[in-house]
Amino acid sequence: MNLKNEIEILKTELIKLRRDFHQHPELGFQEIRTSGIVEKYLKECGLEVRTKIAHTGLAGLLRGKAPGRTVLLRADMDALPIQEENDLPYASAYAGKMHACGHDGHTAMLLIAAKILAGHKDEIKGNIKFVFQPNEEDAGAKQMVDEGILEDPHVDASLGLHLWSQIGVGKIGIAPGPIMASSDYFKLVIRGRGGHGGAPHAAVDPVICAANVIQTVQTIQTREIDAIKPTVITFCKIQCGSSPIIIPDKIELEGSIRCLHIGAAGAKERFSRIVENICYAHRTTFELEFKCGNIMLNNDPGMTGLVSAIAEQVVGQDRLEKNIKLMVGEDFAEFNKDIPGAFYFIGTGNQGKNTCYQHHHPKFNIDEDSLLVGVEMHVRTALEYLTLA
Repeated sequence: MNLKNEIEILKTELIKLRRDFHQHPELGFQEIRTSGIVEKYLKECGLEVRTKIAHTGLAGLLRGKAPGRTVLLRADMDALPIQEENDLPYASAYAGKMHACGHDGHTAMLLIAAKILAGHKDEIKGNIKFVFQPNEEDAGAKQMVDEGILEDPHVDASLGLHLWSQIGVGKIGIAPGPIMASSDYFKLVIRGRGGHGGAPHAAVDPVICAANVIQTVQTIQTREIDAIKPTVITFCKIQCGSSPIIIPDKIELEGSIRCLHIGAAGAKERFSRIVENICYAHRTTFELEFKCGNIMLNNDPGMTGLVSAIAEQVVGQDRLEKNIKLMVGEDFAEFNKDIPGAFYFIGTGNQGKNTCYQHHHPKFNIDEDSLLVGVEMHVRTALEYLTLA
C-alpha cells in the first residue's frame, strides 16, 4: 500500500468535504444534513451502515476478509452556536452557527480514511467501525454507548483524534494516562430578600453572598487538593438584578469544576460545603445542581504506545508533543472507559495561514495540510492494531 500516494490522490476530495461541512454547520443532535452526506458516502464505499444512533449519529462497519478484533475510529460532527468572523469563500452560511472546533475536518478525515481502508478490505484481518458522533459539545458519546455502539460486533479498542490549533501543523500530541479533564457543570441559585440599594441593612443581599462564594471556592484547588492534581473551578455566567439601585431577590451563577485526576467527586463535595456555609452566614438560601459534562479521558498505555510509534513514522520523533495534558473535556472518554483506547492531537496551528486562534473563537480555522496527517494516522493506527491481533 502506497498510503501517502493514495491520500494525495484524494486530497482535493478531502478538502472539498471539509469545506462543505464548514459552510453548512449544524448544532448537536441537529446534524441531519451532515449525517445524510456521511451515510451516502459510507454506503458508496461498500460499508454496512447503521443510522439514527443517538438521534443523528451513525456508524459504518468494514468487515475484513479474515475474522479478528474490532477497532473503533471516531469523528464528531457538531458545530457551535458562534457567529463566524472569518472572511472565507466557504464561511458558514448559517447565522450564529460555526465549525469553531475542527469537527468539520474530523468528519472529512474519517470519511477519506474509510474510503481508503474499504479499498483494502481483502488485506484486513478483523473489523473497523467508523463512528460519526453527534453533539460532542454536550456529551453525545455516552448516548451512543448506551445505545450499543460498542457492540455488534464488540469493540476491542478505540482510537480518536482532534485537530488542535495550539500545536504547530505537522506535529502530533499524545500522552499516556490522564490527558483531558473531567468536567462537572454547576448551576447555583442564591436567594435573599430584595430591597433598596441605599438601605442594604433592610435587605438580605444575595450579590455580596455570591461574591464571597466565588472568592472562597478558589481555595479548594489551592488549599484542599494537592497542587500536583490539577483542578480548575470557573464561574462563566452570572445573572441578577434589573436596576443599579435595587438589591435583587436572587442571583444565578453557572460554571464548571474540572479535574485531571481521580477525585472529581471530592471537589464537588467541597464546593457544596463552602456554598452551604457561606449562604448560612449571609442568611440566604440556595439551590445547587450539578451536571456531568465529561468524565476524565484516560489514555491506555498500550494503545498510547501504538499511536506514538505510528506518529513517529508519520511526522518523525522530533515532531511529537509527548507531555500534552488539557483541562478541557472530551467525551471520547466514554468510548475508552471500559476498553483500551487512545486519543491524540493533530497540530493545525500555522501563523502564516492565521490558524492559531483558540478553539471556540469566532475566527478559528485550520491549516488544511493537517487533514492529510489525520487521514494517514487513522489508516495506519487501525491497520497496526488489527495486524497485532
